[in-house]
Amino acid sequence: MDKIEIYWNGFEPLVRILIVGTLAYISIVLVLRMSGKRTLAKMNAFDFVITVTIGAVFGRVLTAKNVAISEAVTAFVLLAFLQFIFSYVETRSSSFRKIFTARPKMIYYKDSFIEKNLRKERLVKSDVLGSIRKKGIGSLEEVEAIILEADGTISVIEKASNRRNTTYDDLLEKK
Repeated sequence: MDKIEIYWNGFEPLVRILIVGTLAYISIVLVLRMSGKRTLAKMNAFDFVITVTIGAVFGRVLTAKNVAISEAVTAFVLLAFLQFIFSYVETRSSSFRKIFTARPKMIYYKDSFIEKNLRKERLVKSDVLGSIRKKGIGSLEEVEAIILEADGTISVIEKASNRRNTTYDDLLEKK
């Protein structure tokens, strides 16, 4: 059985962490730069999974003696490739997009909250009102619509006198 050191195991492990950590960090940055802006933009579910997994690989290679930097770089490249494949298929297949990508949801429209959508998205009105205030709007009377976007951000659309062909027409429930 290997001897386990809790407080000090010498300089060798520290030097390994410094070297491997630096190389892994540079590898992550290069792979992310090559994989495109989408990887670094606001995240959907599979972007989030890729990000968390890259962090897990980075942590593992940094601290585990038995994981070589080449294995970590291979994992980084695989994850970036999977993210590229998902985003490529997502842009070309509406059925894939429906399964893997959240759609925006109208949560307020013409002077009333859409309670069913608030509950479904697990939002409370006070959070929505906070988003309105952050946009510099002082009253709901100035708001036409509020949309929870696919990336989790809240869009606030102010009232206008002549609004046709809006960017949110597809989110209105047909009666």
